[in-house]
Amino acid sequence: MTNPVTRAWIVLIVLSAASTAIAASGMQGRMLALAVLPIAWVKAQVVLNRYLGLAQAPVIARGFALSLAAFMALLIGLAVAVPGGQG
Repeated sequence: MTNPVTRAWIVLIVLSAASTAIAASGMQGRMLALAVLPIAWVKAQVVLNRYLGLAQAPVIARGFALSLAAFMALLIGLAVAVPGGQG
């Protein structure tokens, strides 16, 4: 079996390909943001937990996860709330 860092790299490549496919689909504005932001959220969690090793420090990992969740909620809220967005 592959090691956790290699698996994390594979997950990041797959998620990057998914983001690229969504962007290439012609989706724009609000709908693009709502489709890509959750993927970015997962990618950030993979980087924090696997590459930076926060999986070894659960309390710190929870703090980062909470901060990241609040930031992503803000970004998603802005994508939905800002008038004039396409989609």
